[in-house]
Amino acid sequence: MRTIDLQTWPRRQQFEFFSKYGQPHFGMCANVDVTTFYPAVKQSGYSLTIAIVYVITRASNAVPAFRYRIREQDIVEHETISSGFTILVDEDLFSFCVVDYTEDFSEFAANAAAGIAAIRENPWVSHPPRDDVLYMTAIPWVSFTTILHPMPQPPDSIPRFAWGKIFQENGSLKMPLAVQGHHALMDGIHVGQFYDQVQGLLNQPEVVLGNA
Repeated sequence: MRTIDLQTWPRRQQFEFFSKYGQPHFGMCANVDVTTFYPAVKQSGYSLTIAIVYVITRASNAVPAFRYRIREQDIVEHETISSGFTILVDEDLFSFCVVDYTEDFSEFAANAAAGIAAIRENPWVSHPPRDDVLYMTAIPWVSFTTILHPMPQPPDSIPRFAWGKIFQENGSLKMPLAVQGHHALMDGIHVGQFYDQVQGLLNQPEVVLGNA
């Protein structure tokens, strides 16, 4: 982890401007193509949820803006960020699970499965006491076009993600994926870079699943 030098940081003006906002987050939702990815994951026997969490985390680590965090008046850049995601622990109740990121998907999947099992035994509803994570949630019942995440006050700087129900469109499988980030730390171009990273991974499931 390193502390950003605000005096020389190119985004200093943007940071100072958007940091004054009561709600400085912005978001967008786009459909990603899972035509190749979905059947490959199903055939592999891995959890689709864990695979999507991995893809989002790996893509986020590849874009520096998603690793920035605000700490009082400072900005830090984490070397690596990990996964924080919701899981169902009952018919309509959820809890949070945090899994440290590892590039090896089989190791990540095993750690995630163990973490999910442990949380289902002892559910808890609270954000983890760390900011080197991402917040994610799955809403597989709805192919939504937008979503609004609840925010604490004052707002934190942790990016948020949500994905929805997979649907068919013109012979392809699509999945809505929403992204929300702190505008003092990122712009639309950085979210675009994130989507490019995500789609690249979805197009090459063998890279994600470790078969390449």
